[in-house]
Amino acid sequence: MVREVYHKDLHRLKEDIVNMGNLVGTAIGESVLSLKNRDVEMAQKVIDMDNEIDAVDHDIEENCMRLLALQQPMARDLRLIISVLKMSIDLERMGDLALEIAVITKMTANVPFVKPLVDIPRMSDICQEMIKDCMKAFENKDVELARQIARRDDEIDALFDQIRRELITIMIEEPKKITGAQHLTFVARYLERIGDHITNLCESVVFMVTGERVELN
Repeated sequence: MVREVYHKDLHRLKEDIVNMGNLVGTAIGESVLSLKNRDVEMAQKVIDMDNEIDAVDHDIEENCMRLLALQQPMARDLRLIISVLKMSIDLERMGDLALEIAVITKMTANVPFVKPLVDIPRMSDICQEMIKDCMKAFENKDVELARQIARRDDEIDALFDQIRRELITIMIEEPKKITGAQHLTFVARYLERIGDHITNLCESVVFMVTGERVELN
């Protein structure tokens, strides 16, 4: 009976981290969509969603600590619990970055864009795809998929470098647009950092499955 409860707790832990990943992916997508569409209500929804993400994070942390203290798991189960704990930290930080993008939406809703929003939504799309695939890699214990996902961070970095160069040029040539360009630079930077956190998620999946600590970024 005790072991049955233990395995149910482990299963719930897996479900919670996948749920958290889905919430964060939604927050990222809607934060950038709110920016693109100047949708202040959607931005506020993302800001409010951060409380839900934080609540899931706290539940995961408490459950991980309880399992570690009471069950003293070994080998594979221990790696699972440690990986989930690390993943929840990265996901919580990604949720915070989505919130920051939503805040910029609210700050700039009535200000014209200094450049068309094309590459920033593309960064968001890639981040969402990576998170979705990372949750699949986690559920299926797919190390090769995790490694493939991490390599996509290069796409995000390349887009960030391109956006940054374009915005620097705008700031030099049109000083009146400096503030608007800075806001978009922040958004691109937040998405670039999200890509780094997703890479960390992939590293956690590899560790969970193999016990190997790897640097994928």
